[in-house]
Amino acid sequence: MISFLDVDLELDKKPLFKNLNLTIEPGELVYIVGKSGSGKSTLLKSLYMEIRPKRGEIRIAGYSSRTIKKRQIPHLRRKLGIVFQDFRLLEDRNVYDNLAFVLQVTGTKEKLIKEKVMHALESVGLEHAAKQMPLRMSGGEQQRISIARALVREPLVILADEPTGNLDPDTSLEILDYLKRINQKGIIVIIGTHDYELVRHSASRTLQIANMNLIEAIIEHSATGFRPTACATPL
Repeated sequence: MISFLDVDLELDKKPLFKNLNLTIEPGELVYIVGKSGSGKSTLLKSLYMEIRPKRGEIRIAGYSSRTIKKRQIPHLRRKLGIVFQDFRLLEDRNVYDNLAFVLQVTGTKEKLIKEKVMHALESVGLEHAAKQMPLRMSGGEQQRISIARALVREPLVILADEPTGNLDPDTSLEILDYLKRINQKGIIVIIGTHDYELVRHSASRTLQIANMNLIEAIIEHSATGFRPTACATPL
């Protein structure tokens, strides 16, 4: 379970969230929607402790922002998988080595590395591409590699920060489908996006950033697309 308890978050001394209270249960898929600069990335960064609350407490994967030590942060991050908009793949390594590196730095045995890497690639339909170089692949394929890399340590939570921001609409829906399949395995998936059309294709919990807080958004499927309707009270 993930909890925000009376949390204030700032970025470069600019307040982004005030008195935020939020609970995300195991197995949920949650969208965080809002315009660029509204705080989506900051919210996700706070979950892997790159940004700490100015006030309040964040609880995730058995850790608390109040009590976690600097040396414990890498251990927290091993329980999380992070998917970025710009992929952040190692350009001088092939697909297999991009995923293997994540396990090698934690001392995983080589035999187990191969098993975990191939299983992660199979999860995104790219087991045949293990020896290819990422830069020779399409944007959609590179993002699928990024998702596989996030999966390879068998995380409790996947955090996806604008995962379709550099992709065309059809490819974006493919990426969304892979993230939904991951969620069906019981993994919490949190997707930060400003793409309301993408959200329209999934009847999952949607939280909209408004007035330095998060409010539930009601999704209406219609010919005109997604229309978020804010609840009267914040979470």
